[in-house]
Amino acid sequence: MYYSRYILTAAWAAAFLGTAGATDTAEHQFQHLVAEVRANQNRIVGELIEVDIDLASSPGFSVEQIGDAAEIRYRMAFNNIAEGWSWQPLANVAVDDYYRFKFLPLQSVIESRGEYAFEDKIGEAQQMKVVWRYDYFLAFENLYDFYPRAVDDDSGFVARVPAGKAQKVTMHATARLIEPVISESTTFWKATYGKPTDFTLKKRYLVGRLETVSFFDGESGALLQRLMPLPK
Repeated sequence: MYYSRYILTAAWAAAFLGTAGATDTAEHQFQHLVAEVRANQNRIVGELIEVDIDLASSPGFSVEQIGDAAEIRYRMAFNNIAEGWSWQPLANVAVDDYYRFKFLPLQSVIESRGEYAFEDKIGEAQQMKVVWRYDYFLAFENLYDFYPRAVDDDSGFVARVPAGKAQKVTMHATARLIEPVISESTTFWKATYGKPTDFTLKKRYLVGRLETVSFFDGESGALLQRLMPLPK
């Protein structure tokens, strides 16, 4: 049997992946949910959201071609949310994970906020830039509804599609919002002489219960395969 193998790296994805079937951006959805939570959080718990997965920021994504078929694999072994609200220090590692919530990357937005003069090294004034980056994620706790828990770096979402349709695949997910609906963390790095940039990183999460993971043909928008939770 003819057999060939190729791996789609993040660089490949950034250059070639299509955007057919794109939903509203994660940034806009997060802003909408902020307003809704402030108005009445209980009203939107259970609401269905749809998001595009950022495959260019997904090093665990790959495609393996086997004859006329292609196996799409999205590895989840390292997609753990290491925030305090996800940490389970008393977890029995034989049956559970230390990190309760997993993530899928959605979008990154970089914002330049000007610059200022500062003397980090005595006698040498510099112009320090100010940069903020917003990283958006889907956070969910029911990963093992989709496949059995296993200590395996290759474990994750797997789909089989025609080989000719895997070149520009896009990935989407739907989830129903659960409390707290949204979450945010902030990390700041002060500008130094060697790295003259004040850098603020905000991680923003849309929190839900994962319902479907879908793969689409990036050119035609046709559904290639939809993954659902396994039967109980």
